[in-house]
Amino acid sequence: MTTTDRSAEDIDFSSLPQVDQNARPPQQRRPRFDGDVSELPDRACWALQHLLTRRYISAESDSDLYAWVLEYRDQLAVRLSELDLLLRVAEGTDIAFVEQARYESARGVKLLRREPLGTYDSILALHLAQMMRAAGGQSVLISREEMHGLFSGVLNDTDRDAVTFTARVDGAIARLAGLEILRRSRDDEDSYTISPVITAVMTASVITELQQQFEQLATGGAPAEGEDGD
Repeated sequence: MTTTDRSAEDIDFSSLPQVDQNARPPQQRRPRFDGDVSELPDRACWALQHLLTRRYISAESDSDLYAWVLEYRDQLAVRLSELDLLLRVAEGTDIAFVEQARYESARGVKLLRREPLGTYDSILALHLAQMMRAAGGQSVLISREEMHGLFSGVLNDTDRDAVTFTARVDGAIARLAGLEILRRSRDDEDSYTISPVITAVMTASVITELQQQFEQLATGGAPAEGEDGD
C-alpha cells in the first residue's frame, strides 16, 4: 500500500499545524493619507494617537477606543516601548493610559509632556485617591465644602488671604472635574462623585510624592515655582 492509499485512521492529526479559529482573514489596508506606511490597522493607529494625547481612555466614555486598545494591546505596547513609554491597562476600572518609563539614559528624550497638575490640583487628587481606596471600591460622594475642608491645615504664607485660598481650591475642583476625576451630582451642583479612574492613575509612587508636597504645604512651605501662580 502506498502512502496515498493510507486511511484516515493511519494519519496522526496531532502532528498537523493548528488553525487559529479566531483569526481574522487578512484584509488589504488602504493608506489613510499620501505617504502612510503604517503597519498597524487604522483602529490601532487611532487608539495609539489618543493614548499619546489624553490622560486616559475609559471604557465608560470611549468604549470603541478602549476596545481597540485591548484588541491591539501587544502591538501598541511595542510601539510605546520604542518611545520609552509604558501602556497601562487597569481592567478593574476599565481604563488605559500611558506612563513615562523611568530609567537613566544620556540619549533618551521624554516625549510625554502633558500639562502638569498644579499644587492644589495634585493635593486634592491625593486626598480623593486616598478616600476612594479606603472605600474599597464603593461609590464616594463628596461636597465642595468637604473638599475645602481637606485644605484646612494649609498654613503657607502665600495663601493666607482667604479669597485667594478659596479661589485656588475652587480652581482645583474645576480642574479635576474637567478631567472627569470628579463628576458633578445630578441632585446637587455642589456635590461630586469621585471617579474610580483615580485609583488607577494615582500610583503608589505618585501618592508618596504628593504626600510629601502636602506636608510641606501644611507646614508653611509655598507651592513649587510655576504652579498655582495665576
